[in-house]
Parts: sequence; structure tokens; C-alpha cells
Amino acid sequence: MLNNRLWQWLVNPPLDAPSATILLRLMAGSVFLWEGILKFVYANQGVGRFTKLGFPFPQATANFDGVLEIVGGILLITGFLTRLISIPFIIEMIVAMLSTKIPLYLGTSPLPLPPSPPQIGFWAVLHEIRSEYAQLMTTIFLLIAGPGRLSLDALLARKRLEGAEMVRETVAV
Repeated sequence: MLNNRLWQWLVNPPLDAPSATILLRLMAGSVFLWEGILKFVYANQGVGRFTKLGFPFPQATANFDGVLEIVGGILLITGFLTRLISIPFIIEMIVAMLSTKIPLYLGTSPLPLPPSPPQIGFWAVLHEIRSEYAQLMTTIFLLIAGPGRLSLDALLARKRLEGAEMVRETVAV
């Protein structure tokens, strides 16, 4: 019962999120999309980065993450399965923040340090975490509010409602 209600909540988002939600979807979706592409174009952004960070199976992990970001970015941009794709993106942003910012805080990061001060510690983390934080907050918003009226999710919901009304009218006749 709970699983069915959760699934229905995820795949049947409300139609009343502000129209401006499209701007958040475009911003987050496009960043995920191009970051996913970069993982395949530049090894230092994909397998090289995952290797330096000590991820298990860095090639497979980087490829999986790249595909997730490309496909998920397109889903966010179009507003299709928005709530559903928000969940792995929230997890991804938390993992990215923990795996890169804790070592930066401690001064043990295997990644190149920021080019100018602060390079380690609290202020370096706050400065360097800004894009992950923005992506995290945006995907949390999309999970809660849904994709908005200007989305494929909303279009499909309207089509379902029209279909249900046609069935009721046919049964009533």
C-alpha cells in the first residue's frame, strides 16, 4: 500500500508548480547533461577523477555516472519522470560533496587544489561546494514541487485526465 502510494506520488506529480519551474529544470538538467558528456570526453573528468578519489571499479562507476547524468539531464530538461530522476541526482550530489569536500577540508584531496586561496579548510569547501549545493537544492525542489505545468509529465497527466473524462462520458451515454 505504501509502496504503491509512493510510486503514484513519484510518477504523478502535481500540475500546480509554478511555470518558472522550467527555469530550474533547464538549469539543473543542462548542467547534469554537459557534466555527463564531459565524463566521456575528458578522462580526467571521468575515470581519472573516479580513480583519484578511490571509487571502486572507476571505469564502470564513471561510465554509469556519465550515462545517468546524460539521460537524467535530458529527463529534467524535458520534465519527464522528473520526481523519479531527482532521487538518484540527490544521492549523486551528496556522494560528490562528501567524496570531494571532506578531503579538501582536511587538506588531503587527491584532486588539484583550487587555483587561489583559500585552498584548503572550511572556506575553501564553502567556495568549492557552490555548484553541487545548487544542484542538490534544485533537485530537492523538483522532487517536492514536481516539474511544473510546462513539462512532459504535466502534458501526460492532462492526456490521462482527458482520456478518463472521455471514458466517463462514453459510459454515461
